[in-house]
Amino acid sequence: MGIRMGDYAIRVKSVSKVYKLYNKPSDRLIDTFGLPGKKKFKEHKALNAVSFDVRKGESIGIIGTNGSGKSTILKIITGVLSPTEGEVVIDGRISALLELGAGFNMEYTGIQNVYLNGMMMGFSNEEIEARLQEILDFADIGDFVNQPVRTYSSGMFVRLAFAVAINIDPEILIVDEALSVGDVFFQAKCYKKFEEFKKQGKTILFVSHDLGSIVKYCDRVVLLNKGDKLDEGNPKDMVALYKRVLLGQTKKAQDRMLTKVQKQNENVNLWKNHYILNKEVDEYGTGKAAIIDFAIVDEKGEFTNCIEKGTRFQIKSKVHFYEEIPDPIFTYSFKNIKGTTITGTNTMYENAGIGVARAGEEYVATFEQEMYLQGGEYLLSISCTGYDARGFTAYHRLYDVCYVTVISDKDTVGFYDMNSKTTVEKCADC
Repeated sequence: MGIRMGDYAIRVKSVSKVYKLYNKPSDRLIDTFGLPGKKKFKEHKALNAVSFDVRKGESIGIIGTNGSGKSTILKIITGVLSPTEGEVVIDGRISALLELGAGFNMEYTGIQNVYLNGMMMGFSNEEIEARLQEILDFADIGDFVNQPVRTYSSGMFVRLAFAVAINIDPEILIVDEALSVGDVFFQAKCYKKFEEFKKQGKTILFVSHDLGSIVKYCDRVVLLNKGDKLDEGNPKDMVALYKRVLLGQTKKAQDRMLTKVQKQNENVNLWKNHYILNKEVDEYGTGKAAIIDFAIVDEKGEFTNCIEKGTRFQIKSKVHFYEEIPDPIFTYSFKNIKGTTITGTNTMYENAGIGVARAGEEYVATFEQEMYLQGGEYLLSISCTGYDARGFTAYHRLYDVCYVTVISDKDTVGFYDMNSKTTVEKCADC
């Protein structure tokens, strides 16, 4: 019995993809013709029995490190690749923003390529004609639409390819990092179109390394790692898990670190006792160092989590070092409640390094600045990180450890107030 679709737009069931890796071309030839002898290839499993469903109208994100299988699963869903095992069933017309312009003929003009791609997607000439002006307006490459594509700059090429793919009114939109094409103005146009698709109830499958966009646009997220599906769930939880995967944190190291922190905090009058802490704080690290206390201090020197916009304030982070660490980096950042990182800094950016921190030592990092975030609620994250022989390492991180309220009687557009000095004068000579 086949997969029943019902309310589903995409159903992926136990999909695996295995590639054969050959040392030299002759080995591939021997395997192709099934000649006898020792196996001349190694198997690489790009996907390992991956399953997930996408309901009609859902926006699903897929995240993972490079080589996790993200692009492979999208190519299988769109029919570019065939799975080695498993099954994918689609209910709806797909537009895929994968390898933009892959179907373009470089000798054809832009207009001719619009018709060519439209027909490849299953549209009639009449249907393409009805959408032509909208496509050309979106691409906005002027008279170049009548020139051969080989004469285009890379920017013009991707603008036209994106415009064709995004304006054919698909039921399912599949996007692989394509929203970052073109200049900043074209990117803003792409994101606006993306939001229109969501409001129209289109089904969206979205792959991106931009975790802020994943949290903002996706209803649910699938996390892949080395071909396996690690988990799926709400975007914030999956992004938090992904960050741990990036740093290769193990449960054993996290447990060791937490035990040390708990012992350090026993019967001590801590700064952080002045705040309401997040019970679901995302906490992890190697255990070589631990943030044992932190504080937010207003311009009067008082502990608070309410900062008046336009005033100076401090963020303090106290770290105990259990092992010797060269050049540790102290950090902080603010996110809005949707999970978008707004601002932050660290001691490396600020040229405030301490050199080698030795086992048993404690340091307090103090970040002092003016508050010019817009009025509202924000989440504070702090960490102690650095670099060792393996590369970037998180010794202890506290994501979303507490909230900070910015009190403001004047808000401007966007996240951040540029603190403009504004004057308006009557022009006597006008």
